[in-house]
Amino acid sequence: AAEDKSVQVNLPIVIAHRGASGYLPEHTLEGYALAIDLGADYIEPDLVATQDGYLIARHEPNLINTTNVKDLPQFANRKRKADLSGYPDEGFFASDFTLAEIKSLRAIQQFPDRDARFNGLFTIPTLDEIIALAKRKSAEVHRVIGIYPETKHPSYHHHLGLPLEDRLVEALVRAGWNHRDAPVIIQSFETTNLKYLRTRTPVKLMQLIVAFDVNSDGSLAFTPPFDRPYDWRVASRSGLWKDMLTPDGLAEIRTYADGIGPWKPYIMSSAVADATVDRRVSEAERKLLPLSGLIDAAHRAGLFVHAWTFRNEPQRLTSDYQGNPVNEYRRYYELGIDGVFSDFPDTAVTARKLFELSRTKTSAK
Repeated sequence: AAEDKSVQVNLPIVIAHRGASGYLPEHTLEGYALAIDLGADYIEPDLVATQDGYLIARHEPNLINTTNVKDLPQFANRKRKADLSGYPDEGFFASDFTLAEIKSLRAIQQFPDRDARFNGLFTIPTLDEIIALAKRKSAEVHRVIGIYPETKHPSYHHHLGLPLEDRLVEALVRAGWNHRDAPVIIQSFETTNLKYLRTRTPVKLMQLIVAFDVNSDGSLAFTPPFDRPYDWRVASRSGLWKDMLTPDGLAEIRTYADGIGPWKPYIMSSAVADATVDRRVSEAERKLLPLSGLIDAAHRAGLFVHAWTFRNEPQRLTSDYQGNPVNEYRRYYELGIDGVFSDFPDTAVTARKLFELSRTKTSAK
């Protein structure tokens, strides 16, 4: 039978990954606002909980790499070790701080090769503040700006007595956004909390999928504890991340979610160009392998596909793209991707305009 392309009817959405994180410290109101001004359709807050139960935007519960907390002597005694979803971590954890204390911290750029001039200037926002920003900017730019929150380490937070899910739904209720047509998509690397959220909210849900690493030959590595969703490990469920992308796995996801968010190598992996190299190489020293067919398989299962993460730096671009990030976006757009998570939303939007122009010219012939 002929392949049904009807799923891909709109242009792919651009999701500002942690805000305009390629330019400004991640998860700040200023970074989200810049991302919207640069054309993003959705802004992505990763959510963790404070000691007093507020949801704030941080990439991890551990604040050590994205704030100045380690430089503040009044919090020196908060540094500790913790088990974070199956692996040991050390630093300063959001659940040990009240919201008032969190507000005394300042965000920093965690990528050492990115602009650090804005370190220490911006505060840490709450989910309510991010929703208010999205609404305010929607009116300003005359288009609807959505939020794409991720529940970070939900089993970890549940163990702490600070479950994320109902707090998130309550924020959506306060905003008038707890309905199917709300500009909200919720994502998670775990499955149990998405299944729970399905009973609590009609907004769209998305299952994230990752692996530990990409081997030199392009195969994906599944090294414990990063071999499967953490809630699978807790429940002693067998299987690997990749099993979620089999026909049966996709069908199961469809019972509780609307889409998948695969790490890009699941769609197009890459191998080390020089097989004799035994050191770790940058993406620029790798070459693309044949397509996996995942996008079409997900569409056949009734799921959208939002892939991550797209970045501009040449060392983070496979050699086939010749150092030009627009080439990578256009390749994924041509494959029928439904959305992209980008640290540089302006580049994603520019590539989308070029893709739309080329598609218009093709249809006019």
